[in-house]
Amino acid sequence: MIKAENLVQDYGTVRALADVSFHIPRGQVVGLVGPNGAGKTTTMKILTGYLAPTSGRAHIAGHDVVEQRLAAQRHIGYLPENAPIYKDMLVQDYLTWMAKLREIPATERMSRLSTVVWACGLDSVLTKPVGHLSKGFRQRTGLAQAMLHDPDILILDEPTSGLDPNQILDIREMIRGLGREKTVILSTHILSEVEATCDRVLMVVAGELHVDETLESFRRGHGVLLRLLGQVDRVTEAVMEVDGVDSVDPVDGDTDNTTVRLHTDARPGLLTELGNLARAKSWTVIELTRLHHDLEDIFKKLKTSPQEVST
Repeated sequence: MIKAENLVQDYGTVRALADVSFHIPRGQVVGLVGPNGAGKTTTMKILTGYLAPTSGRAHIAGHDVVEQRLAAQRHIGYLPENAPIYKDMLVQDYLTWMAKLREIPATERMSRLSTVVWACGLDSVLTKPVGHLSKGFRQRTGLAQAMLHDPDILILDEPTSGLDPNQILDIREMIRGLGREKTVILSTHILSEVEATCDRVLMVVAGELHVDETLESFRRGHGVLLRLLGQVDRVTEAVMEVDGVDSVDPVDGDTDNTTVRLHTDARPGLLTELGNLARAKSWTVIELTRLHHDLEDIFKKLKTSPQEVST
């Protein structure tokens, strides 16, 4: 449904995005995370056709967002941060007006309005001016307008920004429900938001994509820590012979022992194979454990030094 290929975006001499590529299939909820200024909003502006990339291409439902912008936008519901809603309009008037702008046929308009009002829990505020609503209900109203034309894809920029804890829980529940039928990409700098809502994480720092993994595989981890008693020679060469080990990094700071981190696949029998290798080599194993990624850990390390972190 969403395909980005080698996206680059320059603002004068500043490179906001550097060769960003990803593909998001139908029915996946994806969190686009990163610190403020990382390039999240720029990515969303490109995907929604509001900004043409300096180079690279993006496709929405098979349509190029630059060359076929209107066709691509028909498949998108977009909720920007601080949704621009006319505060002097009643909620029902605003949604009716947006339905007309979306060219929803008059014969379908009431049905679509009823659907989004129910889905977003707006029935109790329909006759209130938008400006009199709480921030949570304004966000719901913005989400309702994004859903009016029943798009295949929802793109949400910081959808829980400024909400209280109860409002955040409500919006998260709505997003999870929408993800059962639609493709959703949401931008946030709140890591708990991704862990509570999303199937997959894309982590952008300084305009570069550093992490692209499903939450399930991220939590499971793809690494092993091996610590051996004493200083042991040629450990890297030996463990690289084990099927499923992609690379080996020495861990400094342990002068009495030999410690390495293995970047591996997630095969359940891998630890057994490494244990068998240790016995065959007469190594004394102090520790042999799976490493589990932590989003907050990775995020902090990337903010400090993006080039040093891999997953």
